[in-house]
Amino acid sequence: MEKINIDAENAVMGRMGSYVAKQLLKGNEVIVNNAEKVLLTGSLENNLARIKTLRKKGGSSQKGPLVSKVPERLLKRMIRGMLPWDRTRGREAWKRLKCYNGVQEPNGKRFDEKLPIKFVTLKQITDLL
Repeated sequence: MEKINIDAENAVMGRMGSYVAKQLLKGNEVIVNNAEKVLLTGSLENNLARIKTLRKKGGSSQKGPLVSKVPERLLKRMIRGMLPWDRTRGREAWKRLKCYNGVQEPNGKRFDEKLPIKFVTLKQITDLL
């Protein structure tokens, strides 16, 4: 079992999330730093509307999908959607994931990609929720 550090600054959310989910399923422990600086591709309005409708699905009862307004919890929830949550293997993998705003563990793996044309940071979206 290996401990993997990831610096999520300027990383596209879906690409980084799929890498993290794969490492968790392999049995590695993953620590994600700078969760508020993750990029979502597309316009601010589209991303904000998509997350707001997901939050509305919960309704007034206690049964709905619990979607947080805090960036690191929203990132962790997104990665949970990439894991086989209905099986024990997926639930155990999710317990090995830690997400932080800011830098808790220095010298993490960086995702150096070309920036998309339209993007929004997770911090901008959670400020508007």
